Amino acid sequence: MQTSSTSELDAFFYQHGIRDVECIFADISGYPRGKLMPARSFAAGAELRIAQAIAMQAVTGDYSFDPIFPASDPDVRLMPDHATLRVAPWSATARAVVIHDCVELDGAPCVFAARSLLKTVLARYAAQGLQPVVAPEIEFYLTAPSADPNQPLAAPAARNGRAEAGQSAFSLNMLNELAPFWDDFRAALDTLDVRADSWVHEVGPSQYEINLLHGDALAAADQAFLFKYAAREIAIRHGLNSVFMAKPIAGAAGSSMHLHQSVLDAGGRNIFSKDDGAESPRFRHFIAGLQRYVPDLMLIFAPHVNSYRRFVRDSQAPVNLLWGYDNRSTGLRIPVSAPAARRVENRLAGADANPYLAIAASLAAGLAGMDEELAPSEPILVSDSAYDQGHALARSFLPALEQMARSATGRRLLGDAFVTGFCAVKALEYESYLREISAWERRFLLPQV
Repeated sequence: MQTSSTSELDAFFYQHGIRDVECIFADISGYPRGKLMPARSFAAGAELRIAQAIAMQAVTGDYSFDPIFPASDPDVRLMPDHATLRVAPWSATARAVVIHDCVELDGAPCVFAARSLLKTVLARYAAQGLQPVVAPEIEFYLTAPSADPNQPLAAPAARNGRAEAGQSAFSLNMLNELAPFWDDFRAALDTLDVRADSWVHEVGPSQYEINLLHGDALAAADQAFLFKYAAREIAIRHGLNSVFMAKPIAGAAGSSMHLHQSVLDAGGRNIFSKDDGAESPRFRHFIAGLQRYVPDLMLIFAPHVNSYRRFVRDSQAPVNLLWGYDNRSTGLRIPVSAPAARRVENRLAGADANPYLAIAASLAAGLAGMDEELAPSEPILVSDSAYDQGHALARSFLPALEQMARSATGRRLLGDAFVTGFCAVKALEYESYLREISAWERRFLLPQV
């Protein structure tokens, strides 16, 4: 809905029997937070505020109150983007849902809010008459309910009464096993206007991939955000868990969020291609920017301790940022396409990454490469493996945290305050992780040390 007219909002709410509105935004982890507001108050434009620090709440529920997050805990306003107003398909009673921006009381965007950061990066493109186009591919698992976090996740029982075992990549039978969920979920995505291109069963047991249609980068991030919210809610309705951890099941495939990216000029032409269809210089500059700057931003694409379990050789998960044509061993893959659809697929992000932040970081690095006219490495041949070139990315959470915290270029691309705050939250989460004693430690250390 494109309007903010009180009368048109009232008419929309009356048409759908809407009583309340979910006023949501994505926190630092991409998790929906916000407030529930009566529809009549929303339509009247009632002011909505929330504590500034909520935008950077840790997954543990803790906050990092330091000079970036003052102890006074000031407010920000939640400002609705009426274009995102939809009926909430997960609610038992008629509700609407609207994505909001976090805005400081003086009117400035909140630098800690993920959607604000993406909009800031997109403004840099707009200043040059450019518009990025993005298409996310999101993988996730459907698992049986699990009330005990000490127990591993398991595939759910399907219509034949048995849980899926082994690898059934691209199996339609396995996709059909949970048909009631998929029918309900597809209807929910239609209600939310989340445009899916294709649905496939992936390699892992009860692992799936959804390809979202390409489009405006902010709209793509909004759709990925709503997609994950809907997946969780609809799964619960069917006695399932939708799991977006990067590596939820030991020995099974990890889950990624590949980002296909291209850039259009003011005339709608793909700047990665020349008029004759050949690659443009800016195409390779964009690749070079990703190669130069993304390693410092690894923590954006792999934001949790679990994220680093996904980066395994020979698993179609990257261990470096080499690039190649139609080569899934590389961190940056160039799909075979017509010149108008020439694009770069960034394969680094896990399904656990915040889509706003991952898209912002990738586009910021690519734009820097174009502005600085950087040169990329030579492409890996289709017949070669990038895994043979070694692991050139942070191997675990702590090195990635330390690299981002000390990165001057990371602060230049994403903002000093954001990087300081983000790293402070991630350090807080890591301290919480260190306080846990794992099953591995009990299994091997208890009897032998």
